[in-house]
Amino acid sequence: MIFIVMIFLQFYGCCGELTRHEILHDLLDDSGYDPLIAPNYEDDFPTNISVQLIIKNIHSLDELRMDFSVDVIFRQRWTDKRLVFNHSNINSLELSQKMIEKIWVPDSYFPKEKSATIHQVTVPNQLLHIYENGTVFYSMRIEMTLSCAMALQNYPLDRQVCPITIESYSYTKENIDYHWASYRPVQIPPVSLPQFNMPDSIKTTVCETEYGEVGDFGCLLVELKFERNTGYYIAQIFIPSILIVTLSWVSFWVDMDAIPARVSLGVLTVLTMTTQSSGARSALPRVSYIKAIDVWMSVCLTFVFMALLEFAYINVVSRRKSRPIRTSSQCEMALKRGTTPSPMLPILKHIDFRKRARHVDKISRVLFPLTFILFNIGFWVFYLIINTDNTF
Repeated sequence: MIFIVMIFLQFYGCCGELTRHEILHDLLDDSGYDPLIAPNYEDDFPTNISVQLIIKNIHSLDELRMDFSVDVIFRQRWTDKRLVFNHSNINSLELSQKMIEKIWVPDSYFPKEKSATIHQVTVPNQLLHIYENGTVFYSMRIEMTLSCAMALQNYPLDRQVCPITIESYSYTKENIDYHWASYRPVQIPPVSLPQFNMPDSIKTTVCETEYGEVGDFGCLLVELKFERNTGYYIAQIFIPSILIVTLSWVSFWVDMDAIPARVSLGVLTVLTMTTQSSGARSALPRVSYIKAIDVWMSVCLTFVFMALLEFAYINVVSRRKSRPIRTSSQCEMALKRGTTPSPMLPILKHIDFRKRARHVDKISRVLFPLTFILFNIGFWVFYLIINTDNTF
């Protein structure tokens, strides 16, 4: 008899524990759980939402549209005392994404988001876990495009900071408050971008947004830093423009009587420089301030244009006829006698305009390269060292 009772008690003890389905039924149906009400809505303290952001990939950073695209796993964790359960063998409940509608979740959103979508392959990428102490873990995978107000004053030697902001859309700080997870709040694997490098340091802060009469809303901010790779621009913009400017100086060594050659060389370099300048600016928005690329292109265009003007000047000078020069003493003596200086007075000097034109060419051979070298030193020192706007 005692043996039968022990078997019965053992059987009852094993089968008396609730199953996962029964626990969910008790938590969501029998207890009168309302997914439309925040966990601490009736209390005097807000529901703390712990956030973790895992950036899986950064697709692009577009200067023209002022945005960037990211693929993130957005994780949120909070405590809902209405979901506390007790079971000896079950520590957590892993729910299907179809059950999310029956659980209260924060209405978090990204204010700077232009477009976003939750991955749907092969099913909606959403995850929900409920732990025995009432902690809820909610995760989703999102692909979104976020706006980034870029400062292009130093382009293409610039560094950009693009923020990601997280806020609650309808709950003020009295009901929901956000904070970053204590361990690795933002995770970024090694990301390879064609034009940018990402420093290892990531800045995460807690912020607050005020919307007038609506109230104050808690928010989180993470700043992604991008440092532009200059290799492409050096190879495609700076070196070709330097070669074009150098090519314009070849005309200083061409004989000034070779008018077609010097005119063709000057016009060709001006047109080439103009085309390259237009191509470099085509990928940029029409901002109202001056960029580093504008300074570079404008100065290079000025150099090739001045080389063309230099030939025009010496061409005009060389075609002037030589004229005699008499000394001032000869003219003064003639005026004292009351006569005009006679053209038969001996000519002491002739002005050779062709020689003067050749002298201008010789000066240009030294002056143009020297000035351009000084400009290069000032340009690179200013935009890489002196300009503090170029640092994070």
